[in-house]
Amino acid sequence: MAVQAKLGKRGKFRQLLTLLAVFCLAATAVAFANTASAHDRDGGRSDDESSEDEQSDDDDDESDHESDDDESDHDDDDDDDDDDDDSDDDDDDDLVDLQLLAFNDYHGHLEATTPGSVGGVPAGGSEFLSAKLSELRAGHENSLTVAAGDLIGGSPAFSGLFHDEPSVESLNALGLDVSSVGNHEFDEGVTELLRMQGGGCHPIDGCYFPTQPYAGADFQWLSANVVDQNGQTPLPPYWVEEIDDVKVGFIGMTLEGTSNLVAAAGIVGYQFLDEAETANRVAETLREDDVEAIVVLLHEGGVPNPFAINGCQGISGPIVAINGALSPAIDAVITGHTHQPYTCVFDDPAGNPRTITSAYSFGRVVSEINLVLDKETDDVRRDLTTVTNHVVDQTVLTADPALTAVIDKWTPLVIPARETQIGTIVSDITRGGVPTGSDRGVESAAGNLIADAQLWSSSAAGAQIALMNPGGVRSDLTFVASGTEGDGVVTFAEAFTFQPFGNTLQTIPMTGAQVVTALEQQCQPAAASRPFLHLGVSEGLTYDLATTITAGTCTSVSITNVLLNGVALSPSTTYFVTVNSFLADGGDNFGVFATVAASLRVDGGNDLEALVNYLGTFSPVAPPPTDRANEL
Repeated sequence: MAVQAKLGKRGKFRQLLTLLAVFCLAATAVAFANTASAHDRDGGRSDDESSEDEQSDDDDDESDHESDDDESDHDDDDDDDDDDDDSDDDDDDDLVDLQLLAFNDYHGHLEATTPGSVGGVPAGGSEFLSAKLSELRAGHENSLTVAAGDLIGGSPAFSGLFHDEPSVESLNALGLDVSSVGNHEFDEGVTELLRMQGGGCHPIDGCYFPTQPYAGADFQWLSANVVDQNGQTPLPPYWVEEIDDVKVGFIGMTLEGTSNLVAAAGIVGYQFLDEAETANRVAETLREDDVEAIVVLLHEGGVPNPFAINGCQGISGPIVAINGALSPAIDAVITGHTHQPYTCVFDDPAGNPRTITSAYSFGRVVSEINLVLDKETDDVRRDLTTVTNHVVDQTVLTADPALTAVIDKWTPLVIPARETQIGTIVSDITRGGVPTGSDRGVESAAGNLIADAQLWSSSAAGAQIALMNPGGVRSDLTFVASGTEGDGVVTFAEAFTFQPFGNTLQTIPMTGAQVVTALEQQCQPAAASRPFLHLGVSEGLTYDLATTITAGTCTSVSITNVLLNGVALSPSTTYFVTVNSFLADGGDNFGVFATVAASLRVDGGNDLEALVNYLGTFSPVAPPPTDRANEL
């Protein structure tokens, strides 16, 4: 894979300052020839020096590395009393603080009214996320804002209706520097992702503001483990920023399983490579360019147990194995995808501590990682790294007017969707888990509602069963009004946010045995981010379910007593099953659907249209029961 580094804008400016400083030093070299500190700063890094080998087990070293230069927290050695130079000051001069502010899984959640809270406290929204970032940056000379993917895709109507141009504009305004791609960056395919990066009007919908064409992202997306047939990445694999003469490299990746999570049509010709192998290879390339301080931005993560904004207890999931396979040269890993918060310190393969973080989702939390760079080694002093997850608490922050302006710009365009009423409900129709949406491994009324709508919509094609993937349901339908529409009213914008991906319904012939296999494939492979994905099932289909989940991995599943309208499903009989195009292509590791020949698929139209028509026809709609799967 051809790899080319990108030096950040601030890094180029610092290079010019450095050249000027060198010129000035040369002009006065005689006067300062005996100054030891100047000699030290000019010297190169010794090949046998490694900050990973100098980690301290002393808990005191975890304390305030932001202390004044005259304090001795950074000293490793005691010098002789007869040394004329102040060794403490010299050591401190060789250390540079770098603050990283990180978030992930933003998903176009610009508005403060977007459902989101932490511990019952309203949290998130772009105006308050930006305010929190500004608050945390205060007093830090060196600060970068980074992200771990899924900044777009799966978004509320406010952004999703406009192909997430509002999301990118908000990220520009809040000062994002660099991000990895995530699986949702590929929801509309590689070509559309490149438009998101580089700008330009949408090829079908055109420019939403003809006099102000979409300008693209000011920040850089990274895609190190996404390659075409020639091994080329669609976006840069890494990004380098120079901080006070120390180069810091950022490697950006999505999860290897991305091809199972997005529509196949948009990623034809691309592969998603192993995360650790890719990071290790790119890290070596960075080191060949004298970059020793290396941070990975990774759209893959884990799940702690119990849940905690700051903590790492009981964490499981892919990040555990990935950390064990990552090179000791990598100093920190900022993660996402699982929509969980955590602040972990894992040992790398050399036994040195490595910080791993995640910041929940939807802009509700910011991870603050304070790194200390050693100018002697050009590396990170990991024993001095500190990390804290901060809640973006709306009640104690003042909205950033720059982000309010972005929202105000797009609000008139979304008003028609918000005012269009499509149906009514009698009570909340929710996703799985507490809070809702936190557990895709349980049956939900929301998933079953969409399956019911799809079965009804495709009945003319002979459909007898409909199944819905839980990740395609992005919000709840709530009875209490979200605006002026009135309680119980569902608007087009709410329906779009509920099911935003615009997939096509496909009705396919499957044997009873294949249907059972599909239900068994709810038990995900060991490397998957979630152990079990509970399909929404249409009315009339019932079954008994037994699973074994150990250490975050589904190790066994049993599907029995499968009935369709009270009659046992025959393994050899053909049934007509409706799924969306994502599942039909084998998405979310439901590979059995993809074994049905494409020529046998019957197109059922847009999935959102099916839901809208269903709600309009059967309102008021009650939440479907969640007893279609009998869990043993």
